[in-house]
Amino acid sequence: MRINCVLALLLSAAAAPAFAHDTWLLPARARLQGGDTLVLELTSGMDFPRPGAPVKEDRIVARGVRLSGAIRELKAEPRAKALALSAVLDKDGVALAWIATGPRSLELTPEEVVHYLEEVGAADTIGVEWKKSGKKVWRESYVKLAKTYVRVGDPPHDRSWAEPVGLALEMVPEADPTLLKVGDALPLRLLRNGAPIAGLAVGAVASGTKASMHRTDADGRVSVTVDKAGPWLLRATAIRPASGSEGGWDSVFTTLTLEVPGPGGTKASEPVH
Repeated sequence: MRINCVLALLLSAAAAPAFAHDTWLLPARARLQGGDTLVLELTSGMDFPRPGAPVKEDRIVARGVRLSGAIRELKAEPRAKALALSAVLDKDGVALAWIATGPRSLELTPEEVVHYLEEVGAADTIGVEWKKSGKKVWRESYVKLAKTYVRVGDPPHDRSWAEPVGLALEMVPEADPTLLKVGDALPLRLLRNGAPIAGLAVGAVASGTKASMHRTDADGRVSVTVDKAGPWLLRATAIRPASGSEGGWDSVFTTLTLEVPGPGGTKASEPVH
């Protein structure tokens, strides 16, 4: 009996749905010089920043990098655990890279729903609504969005980091994310289709740490303190009932990665991870 129980648990873990993985963009270097090639890894995993599984190129419906007001194409190259994306950055500035995937669908059991909603910080909001509906089988259509910032050269007057790129759910920093130091607080605003979204849980994960949870205020604002050097992952998931589909849900997952240099800073020629 005990062997059967252990086997059942292993099979359940192996069958864990893909949404439980974060999807992120991480630059090979967070500081570059004009003329350098930006190289990013797009991956999904459960142990940030370690890559888990590559995102297939045919799942991506939008991608690009914005620098000095111009959009550049990101070229793709499959790798074992990540999809590599690259572009030559020929000017100084703060580069913003992003991707968006097309929708996928899934179904969850009531037990899986409980774990899922706790993980994304929605147990006390969407979880309450779901319980009132009678805990029906969870049917969901979801998309994943990811973005990151890279500093190119020394652009003292570039405030393009404060401008949204237009993702369906987007974290917009209200301080330059490429100038963070250990102990700094990064103010963010969460926008859904361009409008502030209140009461949304935002998780913050540094390498080797558990996620800390925060929640946006009435204006969609939240502040996250980066108290450790190295890469950081900020993540949020917005879930709402699907229109015209009884018992269905629509969700948008969004992530933002940042690099916090250690003592002495990070030189443009040094890899950040």
